[in-house]
Amino acid sequence: MVRVRLAIALACGAGLLSACTVGPDYRAPDAEALHVPAAWSGASPAAATDLAAWWRVLGDATLDALEDEAIVGSRDIAIARARLRESRARQQLARAGFFPSVSASLGASRSRTDAASQSFFDAGFDASWEPDVFGGQRRAVEAADADLEAATQDLHAAQVSLAAEVALEYVNVRSLQARLAIARGNLAAQTETLQLTQWRTQAGLTSSLDVEQARTSVEQTRAQLPALETSLAQSRNRLSVLTGVAPGTLDERLAAAAPVPPIPASLAIGIPADTLRQRPDLRAAERRLAAETARVGEAEAARYPALALTGSIGMESLTFAGLGDGGALVARAAAQLAATIFDAGRLRARVQIQDAVQERALHAYESAVLSALEDVENALAQWRHAAERRAALADAAEAARNASLLAQHRYAAGITDFQTVLDTQRTLLAAQDGLEATGADQALAFIRLYKALGGGWNAGAGTNS
Repeated sequence: MVRVRLAIALACGAGLLSACTVGPDYRAPDAEALHVPAAWSGASPAAATDLAAWWRVLGDATLDALEDEAIVGSRDIAIARARLRESRARQQLARAGFFPSVSASLGASRSRTDAASQSFFDAGFDASWEPDVFGGQRRAVEAADADLEAATQDLHAAQVSLAAEVALEYVNVRSLQARLAIARGNLAAQTETLQLTQWRTQAGLTSSLDVEQARTSVEQTRAQLPALETSLAQSRNRLSVLTGVAPGTLDERLAAAAPVPPIPASLAIGIPADTLRQRPDLRAAERRLAAETARVGEAEAARYPALALTGSIGMESLTFAGLGDGGALVARAAAQLAATIFDAGRLRARVQIQDAVQERALHAYESAVLSALEDVENALAQWRHAAERRAALADAAEAARNASLLAQHRYAAGITDFQTVLDTQRTLLAAQDGLEATGADQALAFIRLYKALGGGWNAGAGTNS
């Protein structure tokens, strides 16, 4: 192996400034090797709709406004922008390695002996440069470029997550408001039933057992309200934080109940290959793989000889005024070639470490691709099945409503027992609450689907910070 490196060194030394770059050249991984399907399960392969602002198809002005406020006020987006600025500065630092370093100096010294004392003055410029003979610096710049691109995609990924989180919490707010209204409506109906049983007991038409059962039903329903109100407060607080304001700021604005935004009956979501191109987290993972591949070459280049060129030009004199004399001019130039002869395998170990890091980045990318496909398929399945469940629950809620009304009329007429009334009221509450929750589940599946597709960012905006 030493002979191989020596041969490469001699070949590159023959053309000192020619491009001799050691290490592997990057090749983007082939997604086909992961058996990416041609179409999603149970979905049309039609072209995807505009993903940059997918939430606008829901037609909810409040949600639109919250999304716009979040992209401006979110601390997570601010953190991602700061990381992007850091990566841009690191790229500039890596590129600076191609250029020589020049410094200026001005000095004075004085020495004394037994016989006399003497002053010495010097001023000049020093320059040093390490030619990138074996491409280590070029590989470092490749890695920095890829890191910058990955940081850009990380910003886009943060925008994707933020857009989805805002929509998810907004749907939770509207769903909880609706469920609270259902619980309060049922509480009012059960209170009327309690009053009816109390009247019938006073009239001697039934026993106090019916009154206690009715009171139990009322209090059980009343006990559901604090839990729903707590969840509603938490969702509103979370929305406030996502938009970059203190918890509680949005309480008044979201106090009025509104329905969960209606979900489109059909979806146009493109094909799996589109998702692999669109999702910024996958693009970031691929760029990190490119960066780690370049660093293999950077580590490999450290095993070869390094050439350093230095030079200086200046003036030296025994008096300060003498620095301006032509005879004071001094110029020096030097070249140094240094190579590691023995390091107990340290440089080779660094290459092996970077090889393992590059392999880890490859597997991380492949895992991210498979997870992305899983996310979309899971969201599609949830969306389809929530729609089926909602249709069934709508029929069940209608039947439960009719049964509850009929049971109350029959009880008032003395035709049926009170247990039947209680059973139908509990069934009605469960059916109505389940219907509303399933409607929210369908909306949440819609949101998760567009997050899985990589929607919520615009390639032309948001990276100039």
